[in-house]
Amino acid sequence: MPAITRWREMIGTEHAQSEEMRPVETPAPTDHWRPYAEGLRADPRRSGDPLLDSLLQTISPGQTLIDVGAGGGRLALPFALRCKHVTAVEPSPSMAEVLRTHALDHSINNISVVQARWEDADVKPADLVLSVHVLYVIPEIEGFIRKMETHAQSRVMVVLYQAPPQSQIYPLWAQVHDSKRLPLPSVPELREVLDEMGIVFREDPLPAPAARGYESQQQALEQISQRLYLAENDPKREKLRRFLTGELEESDGVFRIKGARSLQPVLISWTPAGRA
Repeated sequence: MPAITRWREMIGTEHAQSEEMRPVETPAPTDHWRPYAEGLRADPRRSGDPLLDSLLQTISPGQTLIDVGAGGGRLALPFALRCKHVTAVEPSPSMAEVLRTHALDHSINNISVVQARWEDADVKPADLVLSVHVLYVIPEIEGFIRKMETHAQSRVMVVLYQAPPQSQIYPLWAQVHDSKRLPLPSVPELREVLDEMGIVFREDPLPAPAARGYESQQQALEQISQRLYLAENDPKREKLRRFLTGELEESDGVFRIKGARSLQPVLISWTPAGRA
């Protein structure tokens, strides 16, 4: 199967499985990020963020940048403090609003927020086009990447994990639903897509964040239940609760799933053809 076709099918089957498990009384949200947007703010002048610190080293002060899928600006705003101008493209209305207000709060004026899907966004080219942890759910991957290339005057940069973002809880899905969780594509599949598109790229490992943790066993139950599409009255929640009792371990006040490993992020970058 061609790599681009396989990429699209992996996303389609994962989404279909999710919808099959979603409770009838909980329809798919029109803005998935609305419940989380305010909690995803971060100080744009912070230090000690390994991912941010690594990406800042790839940006020169005189450059312009497009952040595709900028979210609430956790990266876009620090980038704007370093470079000439940032265009932040973000489809979620709640995330785009957080980004705008956060930029005003910190007097960051060299950033433009475009609330649109990348596929629909009308933006000017920039020196760098960056997308961080976005491609996992983009079915039409070829068109998405080609647009990044046509808008990058110097370099295209993509950050993904080596494994799907929720792969740490895939074993819990199997325990609760008695079926294997169908994965989203990640770095291995992107390599194949880029090879198929004739793109010569380089890979650079980035610092791995700590494995996902929870403040309490109850918080773990609530958050993992949401990711497993369990309604409050679903009897499977009790099954999950019993399983978590033996699978959570506490260290320094943080509860983590036993054996959960940090997800390894990778920076995949390349110079668009004809712009070397």
